Amino acid sequence: MLRATMTLAALLLLAGLAPPAAAGPQHERPAAMRDQGQGVPWNQLPPETRQMLAPMQSRWNRMPPQRQQRLLQRARRWSQLPPERRERIRQRIARWEQMTPEQRRQARRNHQRFEHMSPRERQALHRAYERFQSLPPDQRAALKRKWHSMSPQERRQWMRDHPPGGQAQGGNGN
Repeated sequence: MLRATMTLAALLLLAGLAPPAAAGPQHERPAAMRDQGQGVPWNQLPPETRQMLAPMQSRWNRMPPQRQQRLLQRARRWSQLPPERRERIRQRIARWEQMTPEQRRQARRNHQRFEHMSPRERQALHRAYERFQSLPPDQRAALKRKWHSMSPQERRQWMRDHPPGGQAQGGNGN
C-alpha cells in the first residue's frame, strides 16, 4: 500500500503527466483563505485527498499555496481518470522507477526531441511505432538486438536509410 501511495505521489509530482487543470472548482476552503493566497491546512483536506497525498503530509502545511493548489488539481484530475488510464499510468511509473539514471536522462532527451518535432514528424514517428508494434515478437527482438549492436554513427546512417515516413534518403541499404 505504501509503495502504491508513493507511486501515486510521484505521479502527482510529475508535471508532464498531469498539467494543472485551468478550469474546475478550487478545493473547498474558506473564501478568505483563497483570496489571501493562504494554503489549505492538512486537516481540512477531505479524507480521500489526504490518503492520496499521504507521502506529503509532513511537508504539506509548509508548502506554498500555489504548490498545494497544483497538487490538489492533479489529485482531482487523477481521481476522475478511468481505471484503465490510471493503470496505464501506474505501469509507466513502474517502468520509470526501474530505469537507471542514464536511461531516465535519455528518456527526457527523447521527450524533448519529440516536443520539438513538427506535427508531420510526430505523425510519421507514430506510424513507424505502430508498424514496429505490429511485427511479430521475434522480429521486434531481432531489430532491437541489431539496433543495440550498432555504433552511434551506424544508427544515424540506419535512420537516414530507414526514415519514419519510409522514404530512404540514400546510404548503404542496411
